[in-house]
Amino acid sequence: MRRPVLLGALLGLACAESPLPLDELAPPPDFAAAAETVNFFEPVSLTVFVPCAAGGAGEDVVIEGFLHIQLSFTESSSGNLRVKEHVQPQGISGTGLVTGDRYQGTGVTQQWVNLGPGAGATLVNNFRMIGQGPGNNFLIHENVHIQLNANGVLTVFVDNFSVECR
Repeated sequence: MRRPVLLGALLGLACAESPLPLDELAPPPDFAAAAETVNFFEPVSLTVFVPCAAGGAGEDVVIEGFLHIQLSFTESSSGNLRVKEHVQPQGISGTGLVTGDRYQGTGVTQQWVNLGPGAGATLVNNFRMIGQGPGNNFLIHENVHIQLNANGVLTVFVDNFSVECR
């Protein structure tokens, strides 16, 4: 699945420096002022390579359906902006081009971005292609966290990524 644009844009603002451990992060600012939420459905049609399919030989699976996307914007009284993005597949399914096996696309991706002094972002992505029969389920998990100091310098960058076949 795609990496959300806000995370990349925020990361692009930073210059690399030595990262700090996660336990040294500043607490998030107070976001108690104005809020707005937007919901929409985005059609998706793409090809996903499932390496566990076809007895481990792998195959492309063409999937179609919709992504439910919810964006929440909250502005604090000090003018900082927090954006939360929640993306979840809705009715995404497809067929393997080699085996003809049916697959369901499931999971959820969430991202939080704080804009303002000490900006940061966190992304948690769980994406699964669930196939017919044993041994062809494809699971992707990723969590990313970046933090900038008040000068816009990158102080934390964590990216944990795993792929599993079951």
